Amino acid sequence: MSTAEETAGGETQPWGEVTPDAARRLLLAAVEAFAERGYHATTTRDIAGRAGMSPAALYIHYKTKEELLHRISRIGHEKALDILRTASRGEGTATERLADAVSSFVRWHARGRTTARVVQYELDSLGPDARAEIVGLRRQVDAEVRGIIEDGVRSGEFDVPDVPGTTLAVLSLCIDVARWFNVDGPRTPEEVGALYADLVLRMVGARNAGTA
Repeated sequence: MSTAEETAGGETQPWGEVTPDAARRLLLAAVEAFAERGYHATTTRDIAGRAGMSPAALYIHYKTKEELLHRISRIGHEKALDILRTASRGEGTATERLADAVSSFVRWHARGRTTARVVQYELDSLGPDARAEIVGLRRQVDAEVRGIIEDGVRSGEFDVPDVPGTTLAVLSLCIDVARWFNVDGPRTPEEVGALYADLVLRMVGARNAGTA
């Protein structure tokens, strides 16, 4: 499945905010190139060629290769934050909200695995200012999951001695789906999401694990 197909439904990566069309095509080409070759091994010529454009055309829309990576990373992290924020601030018990957060986050990483690999694993390729912005978004992502777990501990639903450590483990588990998920594999994104939600509820000692 190509990046364009992954994003066509709008659920994994709504690139509709990237305009004009040429800028969007370059961004999609960059995602594919960065995921396949890595940021440092990819040239602006590689990106332009994948987009069917000349190298000079790229600089009309993006001043540097890093600007492309920064935009991809920012949009991806904002989408991830929105997914988790919607779940954490929804109705229901902490158990229900954590299950919803995990299953939604996992589905996003499975459906948009090419984009997610770039978003999650190229952070160190950004310069100091861009990296600081993305780190700030990551802290907000962490806070949403940590907040649900803290709610569950307060309500007596969860038994978690180390909330920060458990939050990191939960996020790491979800994010790693982008590394291994295969569209031709035995499980769908929905099935993996349901499996991981159950695993995480067991991890936090949820009283209703397996029934949420």
